[in-house]
Amino acid sequence: MPTGVAIHDARAQLFDAAERILLRDGPNALTSRAVTTEAGCAKGVLHRHFADFDAFVAELVQDRISRIGSQATSLRESAGTGTIAGNLTGALMELFGSVAVAIVGFITFRDDLRARLRQATPTGVPVLTEATAMIASYLAVERDLGRIAADADVDTLAPTLIGAGHLLFADRQVTRPEAEAVHKVVTTVIAGVLREPPR
Repeated sequence: MPTGVAIHDARAQLFDAAERILLRDGPNALTSRAVTTEAGCAKGVLHRHFADFDAFVAELVQDRISRIGSQATSLRESAGTGTIAGNLTGALMELFGSVAVAIVGFITFRDDLRARLRQATPTGVPVLTEATAMIASYLAVERDLGRIAADADVDTLAPTLIGAGHLLFADRQVTRPEAEAVHKVVTTVIAGVLREPPR
């Protein structure tokens, strides 16, 4: 692309390009050159908007974390409707069916990136930490509604569900799990606290 041509919303275009690379080719393929090529723009565009590649990826992660915030609101609003297992299955399918798994892999192997992200997420693994908070918040509402046991430990159930969900989706070389497989894991994890008829 000629350098004199303005790109409409370059940041969003670069983020979307990075997400496509992560989903298609995995974390190892994510480079500044790959991102600008995928976005169809000149190499210098990324560096005009971000201090360096780690700054770009850190903002990409923060952007995707903000999407978890939106998902968390929707999940909380679903409390008291449908089934708990169904709501959790849908949330995990949406979370891990997105770029989240690939981003977690990328974060794991980039020390400088993790250091930048620690400013916003001081403990835990960014993305997974926010996802765990989303599940815990939803379970707390369901507990208040009496659909799970009053003594249910949502702060243990939430990371258990996120960890199990992450393991189901982590292998990029195989077909992503069906909703039925995710539902089976969810029902197993919450079986002891459920106070609604299982479905």
